Amino acid sequence: MSSDENNPSSADPSRKRSASALHTGPRKKAASSNPLVLHGRHFGRTVFSLCNYPALLTAGILRLEELQDSHIEDYPADVRREHRVFMNLIDSYPGLLDRLTKGEEEDIIHVGELLGKGASGARGDDTKTLKSAVLEWLVPRGQVVIPPLSRNIKSDRGFNHEVTGALLCPAGLDWSNIETKQGLKSGETAVSGDQWPVFLYAGYEYDSEDPWKGLLRSEILIFGYKHVFTSPSSVDKEPKATRSGNAYLHGMKCVTQGSLAYIATQVRFSLSSSSVFSCTDTVTDSENFYHSILDLLEDPDESEEVADLMTWWTRRIFPNSSSSLRSISKNSALSKIREKRAALRERAAAGTN
Repeated sequence: MSSDENNPSSADPSRKRSASALHTGPRKKAASSNPLVLHGRHFGRTVFSLCNYPALLTAGILRLEELQDSHIEDYPADVRREHRVFMNLIDSYPGLLDRLTKGEEEDIIHVGELLGKGASGARGDDTKTLKSAVLEWLVPRGQVVIPPLSRNIKSDRGFNHEVTGALLCPAGLDWSNIETKQGLKSGETAVSGDQWPVFLYAGYEYDSEDPWKGLLRSEILIFGYKHVFTSPSSVDKEPKATRSGNAYLHGMKCVTQGSLAYIATQVRFSLSSSSVFSCTDTVTDSENFYHSILDLLEDPDESEEVADLMTWWTRRIFPNSSSSLRSISKNSALSKIREKRAALRERAAAGTN
């Protein structure tokens, strides 16, 4: 993927998202594989994928100096997200901040290129393997897709095929409607990235009265997630820690918001007729789709629903993880004990004031 916006982002509220470092820059050749490349692969999959890493690091270091005299909440929303991604990256790799602050500008760019090489490499690998794997998940086991779909050529997918077209149809539109179908096939009915397809919903059913119902809980998303993070073989059986699994290699114990947005974007692209994953592709509008999913998952007003969603996912992907343990019932003895303890603390605190 490429972009012409390679400059670090500013705090100008009028600046558009495309100028952000969270917009992929040109792919450059980097040194042979090292820990930063490996970290970039995992970070891209689990935190933020479509990113210009050299610009992210450069802008992040400069912003740390600016924040000595200001607060991050004073910045536009996309800059705040960029800063969260930067801080997450710094916190996830010991010694990285020292290396960036004590090194020269060339060193910052080099580190960014290595991270970017890892992220783009992982994205490319997943795009390639999901292209054929997704065909196994389109219809129930034992059935065949009619007419057949090519495993290596995508031109017959998207709205050109009844099965993939139905899955990609924007929620709220009726794929069985002839006019709707013809409009989508011909491109007359434009589909932007923030118009979410019905495959994101459990049972591939959208409830206009309750937009959260089943959202991001579909079977095809679960299959895609297992394929990438716990190994392709785990799609058909209970996930186990295997050396081939990306989650195992990086000690991953829970599903992250970034990883869910990443898989949703990858599955959507694998169903489409586009052959190249590109931010300039107006057909898939993948970058806008990816951002829109993250917009929801990071929205403070949706925190309760998001927390429930992430717990649901972790239980299905990492059932043996402590993060997936069943939540305590409000009517349980343990909950009552904790409620009483909290009440006593509040009373004691009130008495000391």
